[in-house]
Amino acid sequence: MSRWLNTPLTEALGCRYPIVQTAMGWVADANLVIATTQAGGFGFLAGATIPADELEGEICKVIDATGGSNFGLNFHMFQDNAAQCVDLAIQYRLRAVSYGRGPDKQTIARFKAANVLCIPTVGALKHALKAVELGADLITIQGGEGGGHTGGVPSSILLPQVLAAVNVPVIAAGGYATGRGLASVLAAGASGIAMGTRFLMTRESPTPSATLERYLKVADPQQVRVTTAVDGMRHRMIENRFINQLEQAGPFGRLRIALGSAWQWKQQTGMSLAHMAGVFFRSLREDPSALSQVVMAANQPVLLQRSMVDGHPDDGILPSGQVAAAIGELLSCREVIEGIAAEAEQCLDALLARCQPATEPCQPHRPASIGEPL
Repeated sequence: MSRWLNTPLTEALGCRYPIVQTAMGWVADANLVIATTQAGGFGFLAGATIPADELEGEICKVIDATGGSNFGLNFHMFQDNAAQCVDLAIQYRLRAVSYGRGPDKQTIARFKAANVLCIPTVGALKHALKAVELGADLITIQGGEGGGHTGGVPSSILLPQVLAAVNVPVIAAGGYATGRGLASVLAAGASGIAMGTRFLMTRESPTPSATLERYLKVADPQQVRVTTAVDGMRHRMIENRFINQLEQAGPFGRLRIALGSAWQWKQQTGMSLAHMAGVFFRSLREDPSALSQVVMAANQPVLLQRSMVDGHPDDGILPSGQVAAAIGELLSCREVIEGIAAEAEQCLDALLARCQPATEPCQPHRPASIGEPL
Protein backbone atom coordinates (compact mmCIF):
# COMPACT_ATOMS: atom_id res chain seq x y z
CA MET A 1 0.00 0.00 0.00
CA SER A 2 1.25 3.47 -0.94
CA ARG A 3 2.23 5.68 1.98
CA TRP A 4 -0.03 8.34 0.45
CA LEU A 5 -3.14 6.25 -0.07
CA ASN A 6 -3.22 4.47 3.27
CA THR A 7 -5.59 6.79 5.14
CA PRO A 8 -8.09 6.60 7.99
CA LEU A 9 -10.72 5.93 5.29
CA THR A 10 -8.97 2.83 3.94
CA GLU A 11 -8.28 1.63 7.47
CA ALA A 12 -11.88 2.11 8.58
CA LEU A 13 -13.57 0.78 5.44
CA GLY A 14 -11.08 -1.93 4.58
CA CYS A 15 -10.62 -0.88 0.95
CA ARG A 16 -7.38 -0.52 -0.96
CA TYR A 17 -7.88 3.02 -2.24
CA PRO A 18 -9.46 6.07 -0.50
CA ILE A 19 -12.11 6.30 -3.21
CA VAL A 20 -15.84 5.93 -2.49
CA GLN A 21 -18.61 5.26 -5.01
CA THR A 22 -21.72 7.10 -3.88
CA ALA A 23 -25.27 5.71 -3.88
CA MET A 24 -26.88 7.29 -6.93
CA GLY A 25 -30.57 6.47 -7.30
CA TRP A 26 -31.30 3.89 -10.02
CA VAL A 27 -27.56 3.68 -10.75
CA ALA A 28 -25.73 2.24 -7.72
CA ASP A 29 -26.92 -1.35 -8.09
CA ALA A 30 -25.19 -4.56 -7.04
CA ASN A 31 -23.16 -4.79 -10.26
CA LEU A 32 -21.70 -1.31 -9.86
CA VAL A 33 -20.86 -1.95 -6.19
CA ILE A 34 -19.24 -5.28 -7.13
CA ALA A 35 -17.08 -3.62 -9.79
CA THR A 36 -16.07 -0.86 -7.38
CA THR A 37 -15.22 -3.31 -4.59
CA GLN A 38 -13.22 -5.62 -6.83
CA ALA A 39 -11.23 -2.63 -8.10
CA GLY A 40 -10.23 -1.60 -4.57
CA GLY A 41 -12.74 1.19 -3.89
CA PHE A 42 -15.68 1.29 -1.50
CA GLY A 43 -19.21 1.18 -2.90
CA PHE A 44 -22.65 2.04 -1.57
CA LEU A 45 -25.88 0.41 -2.73
CA ALA A 46 -28.70 2.84 -3.47
CA GLY A 47 -31.15 1.49 -0.90
CA ALA A 48 -33.44 4.48 -1.43
CA THR A 49 -34.43 3.34 -4.95
CA ILE A 50 -33.96 -0.44 -4.87
CA PRO A 51 -37.44 -2.00 -4.40
CA ALA A 52 -37.97 -3.36 -0.90
CA ASP A 53 -38.57 -6.90 -2.16
CA GLU A 54 -35.28 -6.85 -4.08
CA LEU A 55 -33.01 -5.15 -1.54
CA GLU A 56 -31.91 -8.24 0.38
CA GLY A 57 -31.17 -10.02 -2.89
CA GLU A 58 -28.94 -7.15 -4.05
CA ILE A 59 -27.04 -7.23 -0.76
CA CYS A 60 -26.52 -10.99 -1.03
CA LYS A 61 -25.42 -10.63 -4.66
CA VAL A 62 -22.60 -8.29 -3.64
CA ILE A 63 -21.58 -10.53 -0.74
CA ASP A 64 -21.49 -13.62 -2.97
CA ALA A 65 -19.44 -11.87 -5.67
CA THR A 66 -16.93 -10.15 -3.39
CA GLY A 67 -16.64 -12.71 -0.63
CA GLY A 68 -17.71 -10.42 2.19
CA SER A 69 -19.78 -7.49 3.40
CA ASN A 70 -17.14 -4.84 2.79
CA PHE A 71 -19.53 -2.34 1.19
CA GLY A 72 -22.25 0.03 2.33
CA LEU A 73 -25.96 0.76 2.09
CA ASN A 74 -27.48 4.19 1.59
CA PHE A 75 -30.99 5.03 2.78
CA HIS A 76 -33.18 7.85 4.06
CA MET A 77 -35.26 7.67 7.21
CA PHE A 78 -38.30 9.09 5.38
CA GLN A 79 -38.50 6.20 2.88
CA ASP A 80 -41.18 3.57 3.46
CA ASN A 81 -38.74 0.72 4.09
CA ALA A 82 -36.23 2.62 6.24
CA ALA A 83 -36.63 0.09 9.06
CA GLN A 84 -35.87 -2.73 6.62
CA CYS A 85 -32.67 -0.95 5.51
CA VAL A 86 -31.54 -0.57 9.12
CA ASP A 87 -32.28 -4.21 9.93
CA LEU A 88 -30.55 -5.57 6.80
CA ALA A 89 -27.41 -3.47 7.33
CA ILE A 90 -27.15 -4.87 10.85
CA GLN A 91 -28.16 -8.43 9.94
CA TYR A 92 -25.49 -8.71 7.22
CA ARG A 93 -22.90 -6.73 9.19
CA LEU A 94 -22.30 -4.31 6.35
CA ARG A 95 -19.22 -2.17 6.81
CA ALA A 96 -21.10 1.14 6.66
CA VAL A 97 -24.31 3.04 6.03
CA SER A 98 -24.66 6.46 4.44
CA TYR A 99 -27.55 8.89 4.59
CA GLY A 100 -28.59 12.50 4.25
CA ARG A 101 -31.55 13.02 6.55
CA GLY A 102 -30.20 10.66 9.09
CA PRO A 103 -31.34 8.32 11.82
CA ASP A 104 -31.72 9.36 15.45
CA LYS A 105 -29.27 8.59 18.24
CA GLN A 106 -31.01 5.34 19.13
CA THR A 107 -30.72 3.98 15.60
CA ILE A 108 -27.10 5.12 15.35
CA ALA A 109 -26.44 3.31 18.65
CA ARG A 110 -27.81 0.11 17.06
CA PHE A 111 -25.39 0.52 14.16
CA LYS A 112 -22.47 1.09 16.52
CA ALA A 113 -23.35 -1.98 18.56
CA ALA A 114 -23.19 -4.01 15.34
CA ASN A 115 -19.91 -2.30 14.22
CA VAL A 116 -21.63 -0.70 11.23
CA LEU A 117 -19.97 2.66 10.54
CA CYS A 118 -22.20 5.73 10.10
CA ILE A 119 -21.15 8.08 7.28
CA PRO A 120 -23.63 10.93 6.73
CA THR A 121 -23.35 13.32 3.80
CA VAL A 122 -23.56 17.04 4.61
CA GLY A 123 -23.51 20.23 2.61
CA ALA A 124 -22.92 22.78 5.36
CA LEU A 125 -20.68 23.17 8.40
CA LYS A 126 -23.59 23.23 10.86
CA HIS A 127 -24.82 19.90 9.51
CA ALA A 128 -21.36 18.39 9.92
CA LEU A 129 -21.24 19.47 13.57
CA LYS A 130 -24.70 18.04 14.21
CA ALA A 131 -23.73 14.76 12.53
CA VAL A 132 -20.71 14.37 14.80
CA GLU A 133 -22.85 15.17 17.82
CA LEU A 134 -25.23 12.35 16.81
CA GLY A 135 -22.36 9.88 16.48
CA ALA A 136 -21.03 9.93 12.91
CA ASP A 137 -17.87 7.85 12.47
CA LEU A 138 -16.80 9.59 9.25
CA ILE A 139 -18.36 12.49 7.34
CA THR A 140 -18.75 13.06 3.61
CA ILE A 141 -18.94 16.72 2.69
CA GLN A 142 -20.59 17.48 -0.64
CA GLY A 143 -19.71 20.81 -2.18
CA GLY A 144 -22.13 22.68 -4.39
CA GLU A 145 -20.44 21.29 -7.53
CA GLY A 146 -21.96 17.89 -6.74
CA GLY A 147 -24.96 16.41 -8.52
CA GLY A 148 -28.55 15.96 -7.40
CA HIS A 149 -29.77 17.78 -4.31
CA THR A 150 -26.84 19.91 -3.29
CA GLY A 151 -25.93 22.83 -1.08
CA GLY A 152 -24.59 26.17 -2.16
CA VAL A 153 -21.10 26.04 -0.61
CA PRO A 154 -18.30 24.94 -2.97
CA SER A 155 -15.93 22.16 -1.95
CA SER A 156 -12.99 24.56 -1.78
CA ILE A 157 -14.68 26.42 1.09
CA LEU A 158 -16.66 23.64 2.77
CA LEU A 159 -13.81 21.13 3.10
CA PRO A 160 -11.40 23.40 5.06
CA GLN A 161 -14.28 24.55 7.28
CA VAL A 162 -15.26 21.02 8.24
CA LEU A 163 -11.68 19.77 8.59
CA ALA A 164 -11.01 22.54 11.09
CA ALA A 165 -14.14 21.85 13.10
CA VAL A 166 -14.50 18.06 13.51
CA ASN A 167 -12.34 15.25 14.88
CA VAL A 168 -13.52 12.42 12.61
CA PRO A 169 -12.15 11.52 9.17
CA VAL A 170 -13.61 13.62 6.35
CA ILE A 171 -14.36 12.46 2.80
CA ALA A 172 -14.66 15.11 0.07
CA ALA A 173 -17.33 14.95 -2.64
CA GLY A 174 -18.48 17.40 -5.27
CA GLY A 175 -16.21 18.07 -8.25
CA TYR A 176 -13.80 15.13 -7.99
CA ALA A 177 -12.93 12.76 -10.82
CA THR A 178 -9.14 12.85 -11.13
CA GLY A 179 -5.99 11.94 -9.27
CA ARG A 180 -5.13 15.62 -8.97
CA GLY A 181 -8.37 16.10 -7.09
CA LEU A 182 -7.60 13.21 -4.76
CA ALA A 183 -4.08 14.56 -4.17
CA SER A 184 -5.43 18.00 -3.28
CA VAL A 185 -7.90 16.51 -0.79
CA LEU A 186 -5.27 14.36 0.92
CA ALA A 187 -2.87 17.29 1.07
CA ALA A 188 -5.57 19.37 2.77
CA GLY A 189 -6.00 16.75 5.49
CA ALA A 190 -9.05 14.80 4.29
CA SER A 191 -9.09 11.00 4.11
CA GLY A 192 -10.33 10.45 0.56
CA ILE A 193 -12.86 11.35 -2.09
CA ALA A 194 -16.39 10.21 -2.94
CA MET A 195 -17.63 10.31 -6.53
CA GLY A 196 -21.04 9.85 -8.10
CA THR A 197 -20.97 11.20 -11.64
CA ARG A 198 -17.60 9.59 -12.42
CA PHE A 199 -18.99 6.15 -11.49
CA LEU A 200 -22.27 6.82 -13.28
CA MET A 201 -20.15 7.37 -16.40
CA THR A 202 -18.43 3.96 -16.36
CA ARG A 203 -18.90 0.81 -18.41
CA GLU A 204 -20.43 -1.05 -15.44
CA SER A 205 -23.08 1.61 -14.86
CA PRO A 206 -26.62 0.36 -15.56
CA THR A 207 -27.54 3.76 -17.03
CA PRO A 208 -28.98 3.34 -20.57
CA SER A 209 -26.71 4.22 -23.48
CA ALA A 210 -28.96 7.05 -24.71
CA THR A 211 -28.71 8.75 -21.32
CA LEU A 212 -24.96 8.15 -21.04
CA GLU A 213 -24.51 9.75 -24.47
CA ARG A 214 -26.24 12.86 -23.14
CA TYR A 215 -23.79 12.97 -20.21
CA LEU A 216 -20.83 12.53 -22.55
CA LYS A 217 -22.02 15.41 -24.74
CA VAL A 218 -21.75 17.92 -21.89
CA ALA A 219 -18.81 20.16 -22.78
CA ASP A 220 -19.44 23.19 -20.58
CA PRO A 221 -19.80 22.96 -16.78
CA GLN A 222 -22.43 25.72 -17.04
CA GLN A 223 -24.74 23.19 -18.71
CA VAL A 224 -24.78 21.29 -15.42
CA ARG A 225 -26.65 23.81 -13.34
CA VAL A 226 -28.81 24.22 -10.29
CA THR A 227 -32.57 24.48 -10.59
CA THR A 228 -35.28 24.75 -7.96
CA ALA A 229 -38.08 24.14 -10.46
CA VAL A 230 -38.52 20.45 -9.68
CA ASP A 231 -39.30 20.41 -5.96
CA GLY A 232 -38.29 23.84 -4.67
CA MET A 233 -34.90 22.61 -3.44
CA ARG A 234 -31.47 23.17 -5.01
CA HIS A 235 -31.01 20.39 -7.53
CA ARG A 236 -27.97 20.22 -9.85
CA MET A 237 -28.62 18.51 -13.15
CA ILE A 238 -27.85 18.57 -16.85
CA GLU A 239 -29.99 21.05 -18.73
CA ASN A 240 -32.58 19.34 -20.94
CA ARG A 241 -35.90 20.02 -22.64
CA PHE A 242 -38.02 19.04 -19.64
CA ILE A 243 -36.19 21.36 -17.20
CA ASN A 244 -36.25 24.27 -19.66
CA GLN A 245 -40.02 23.88 -20.14
CA LEU A 246 -40.57 23.71 -16.39
CA GLU A 247 -38.47 26.80 -15.66
CA GLN A 248 -40.00 28.89 -18.44
CA ALA A 249 -43.59 28.13 -17.44
CA GLY A 250 -45.64 30.35 -15.16
CA PRO A 251 -47.28 29.10 -11.94
CA PHE A 252 -50.23 27.44 -13.69
CA GLY A 253 -47.99 26.23 -16.50
CA ARG A 254 -45.76 24.42 -14.00
CA LEU A 255 -48.81 22.88 -12.38
CA ARG A 256 -50.05 21.71 -15.78
CA ILE A 257 -46.66 20.09 -16.54
CA ALA A 258 -46.54 18.47 -13.10
CA LEU A 259 -50.07 17.07 -13.39
CA GLY A 260 -49.45 16.00 -16.97
CA SER A 261 -46.33 14.03 -16.09
CA ALA A 262 -48.09 12.45 -13.10
CA TRP A 263 -51.03 11.44 -15.30
CA GLN A 264 -48.73 10.10 -18.02
CA TRP A 265 -47.21 7.65 -15.52
CA LYS A 266 -50.31 7.32 -13.34
CA GLN A 267 -49.64 3.65 -12.59
CA GLN A 268 -46.37 4.55 -10.88
CA THR A 269 -47.46 7.84 -9.31
CA GLY A 270 -50.97 6.80 -8.22
CA MET A 271 -52.47 9.89 -9.90
CA SER A 272 -56.19 9.50 -10.66
CA LEU A 273 -58.46 11.81 -12.60
CA ALA A 274 -60.23 12.74 -9.36
CA HIS A 275 -56.91 13.49 -7.65
CA MET A 276 -55.80 15.60 -10.60
CA ALA A 277 -59.03 17.59 -10.56
CA GLY A 278 -58.78 18.07 -6.82
CA VAL A 279 -55.24 19.48 -7.07
CA PHE A 280 -56.26 21.81 -9.89
CA PHE A 281 -59.26 23.25 -8.01
CA ARG A 282 -57.13 23.65 -4.87
CA SER A 283 -54.70 25.72 -6.95
CA LEU A 284 -57.49 28.20 -7.71
CA ARG A 285 -57.71 28.94 -3.97
CA GLU A 286 -54.07 28.38 -2.96
CA ASP A 287 -50.60 28.84 -4.51
CA PRO A 288 -50.29 26.91 -7.82
CA SER A 289 -46.48 27.13 -7.67
CA ALA A 290 -46.36 25.41 -4.28
CA LEU A 291 -48.81 22.74 -5.40
CA SER A 292 -46.82 22.06 -8.58
CA GLN A 293 -43.71 21.48 -6.45
CA VAL A 294 -45.58 19.02 -4.24
CA VAL A 295 -46.79 17.07 -7.29
CA MET A 296 -43.37 17.23 -8.97
CA ALA A 297 -41.62 16.02 -5.82
CA ALA A 298 -43.95 13.01 -5.86
CA ASN A 299 -43.12 12.54 -9.55
CA GLN A 300 -39.39 12.67 -8.95
CA PRO A 301 -38.75 8.89 -8.74
CA VAL A 302 -40.57 8.43 -12.05
CA LEU A 303 -38.68 11.33 -13.64
CA LEU A 304 -35.43 9.64 -12.61
CA GLN A 305 -36.64 6.32 -13.97
CA ARG A 306 -37.46 7.86 -17.33
CA SER A 307 -33.85 8.93 -17.82
CA MET A 308 -31.86 6.47 -15.70
CA VAL A 309 -33.83 3.28 -16.38
CA ASP A 310 -35.97 3.78 -19.48
CA GLY A 311 -33.35 5.72 -21.45
CA HIS A 312 -35.39 8.85 -22.31
CA PRO A 313 -33.09 11.71 -21.24
CA ASP A 314 -35.40 14.50 -22.44
CA ASP A 315 -38.47 13.17 -20.62
CA GLY A 316 -36.90 12.97 -17.17
CA ILE A 317 -34.23 14.63 -15.04
CA LEU A 318 -30.47 14.14 -15.28
CA PRO A 319 -28.79 14.65 -11.90
CA SER A 320 -25.11 15.33 -12.39
CA GLY A 321 -22.08 16.98 -10.91
CA GLN A 322 -20.38 19.69 -12.94
CA VAL A 323 -17.46 17.31 -13.37
CA ALA A 324 -19.44 15.57 -16.15
CA ALA A 325 -18.11 18.24 -18.49
CA ALA A 326 -14.56 17.00 -17.84
CA ILE A 327 -15.31 13.32 -18.59
CA GLY A 328 -14.90 12.37 -22.24
CA GLU A 329 -15.09 8.56 -22.25
CA LEU A 330 -16.56 5.59 -20.45
CA LEU A 331 -13.89 3.61 -18.61
CA SER A 332 -14.27 0.57 -16.40
CA CYS A 333 -14.46 1.07 -12.63
CA ARG A 334 -11.02 -0.50 -12.34
CA GLU A 335 -9.53 1.87 -14.91
CA VAL A 336 -11.10 4.86 -13.14
CA ILE A 337 -9.97 3.88 -9.65
CA GLU A 338 -6.46 2.74 -10.54
CA GLY A 339 -5.93 5.74 -12.83
CA ILE A 340 -6.96 8.19 -10.11
CA ALA A 341 -4.78 6.44 -7.54
CA ALA A 342 -1.71 6.43 -9.80
CA GLU A 343 -2.10 10.10 -10.72
CA ALA A 344 -2.59 11.11 -7.08
CA GLU A 345 0.61 9.29 -6.08
CA GLN A 346 2.55 11.02 -8.86
CA CYS A 347 1.27 14.44 -7.77
CA LEU A 348 2.11 13.88 -4.13
CA ASP A 349 5.53 12.38 -4.91
CA ALA A 350 6.29 15.46 -7.02
CA LEU A 351 5.21 17.71 -4.15
CA LEU A 352 7.39 15.80 -1.73
CA ALA A 353 10.37 16.03 -4.08
CA ARG A 354 9.97 19.81 -4.21
CA CYS A 355 9.89 20.25 -0.44
CA GLN A 356 12.54 17.81 0.73
CA PRO A 357 16.30 18.47 0.69
CA ALA A 358 18.37 15.55 -0.57
CA THR A 359 19.40 14.55 2.96
CA GLU A 360 16.31 15.55 4.95
CA PRO A 361 13.04 13.78 4.08
CA CYS A 362 9.77 15.63 4.49
CA GLN A 363 7.15 13.46 6.18
CA PRO A 364 3.72 13.42 4.51
CA HIS A 365 0.83 14.74 6.55
CA ARG A 366 -1.47 12.01 7.87
CA PRO A 367 -5.08 12.89 8.69
CA ALA A 368 -6.55 12.03 12.06
CA SER A 369 -7.84 8.49 12.60
CA ILE A 370 -11.31 7.79 13.91
CA GLY A 371 -11.58 9.21 17.41
CA GLU A 372 -8.08 10.71 17.28
CA PRO A 373 -7.98 14.48 17.96
CA LEU A 374 -6.64 16.69 15.22
